[in-house]
Amino acid sequence: MSSPEFDVVVVGLGAMGSATAYQLASRGQRVLGIDAFPAGHTFGSSHGETRIIRMAYFEHPNYVPLLRRAYALWRQAENESGQSLLRVTGGLFLGKPDNDIVAGSVLSARTHGLPHTMLDAGQIRRLYPAFEPQADEIALYEDAAGVLFPERCIATHLNLAEQRGARLRHTEPVTHLDASPDGVTVRTETGSYRGGRAVITLGAWFSKVLPDVPVQAERIPLLWFMPRANADQFELGKFPICIWQTAEFGDFYLTPHVALPGVKIGKHHSNTECDPAAVDRVVSDSDEQPLRSFLESRMPGLAGPVVGSAVCMYENSPDLHFVVDRHPTLPNVVIGAGFSGHGFKFASVMGSLLADLAVSGATTPDADFLRFSRLASVP
Repeated sequence: MSSPEFDVVVVGLGAMGSATAYQLASRGQRVLGIDAFPAGHTFGSSHGETRIIRMAYFEHPNYVPLLRRAYALWRQAENESGQSLLRVTGGLFLGKPDNDIVAGSVLSARTHGLPHTMLDAGQIRRLYPAFEPQADEIALYEDAAGVLFPERCIATHLNLAEQRGARLRHTEPVTHLDASPDGVTVRTETGSYRGGRAVITLGAWFSKVLPDVPVQAERIPLLWFMPRANADQFELGKFPICIWQTAEFGDFYLTPHVALPGVKIGKHHSNTECDPAAVDRVVSDSDEQPLRSFLESRMPGLAGPVVGSAVCMYENSPDLHFVVDRHPTLPNVVIGAGFSGHGFKFASVMGSLLADLAVSGATTPDADFLRFSRLASVP
């Protein structure tokens, strides 16, 4: 059999795939990147102007060492590209003291010695007049939190990858993957490519190529609300990112106004599973209702008219933690999957981890908790 043309083929060039292509090309690998859609598309999980980045990670303290590396790698990409990718705004994580978001954030902060401040309801109101917490709600504040600009982040990683020799092919859906100990063959609607290894980073579209990887797409509406008054308090540089858990409405995240009109808000998990090829991309009144009810209760000054909307998708694993590993049965295939609505901030470090797995077959022990084998014990 002839030698493969590429050392690594990266399938999917969104947040994780673009970072992986950049990391591989930076290590001198012959890289081919393939994506089904044009660069900068809005058919996956990586659009919508802003994504939150934070250090006091309520999902699990094990993520914090990876986050430290992620921040450093985002800054490295900024330095190499001259682009502004990350803006620190500070962040508030709000709710009752024993809920997942507050208690989990406190656990990560204390486990890793992260600087943070605890605020009671009165302190929150004084410091942030737009917020109206209930008397028994508190917040963890951290200086390190902020926003990433997802479209710019992906474009920067793709540009850096090409500058280092990666070949990128867009608007070329992958139809089949063959893997053997000798390498991989990736077939598309227009061609066939041989590589020594493949990295699959298909997000919500994962099941279209590797249906045995347990990832389920979830429809997530995003809305931009125009403040009723005092809009300047929601501007980037004044308004912190926030994640607020409520018993009556659900969990919500907000980011400051940047360029699109209004302030972005989303509900963390809609519980609406979907086929990514057929997802309803029209935001309806029923999508708006829970967000507006939350704002009327906790941030009434922001509950003005809706001035923009979009639909993205989460790619949920069974336990809502990432899957970063070699495929358990396909030789020479590495998977980055299941980022479950909290993965974008990790894209910079995920690119490095996936490149490690593709080149050497191993990566940092800090990522061992994300291995595929754990899913055998998940109900």
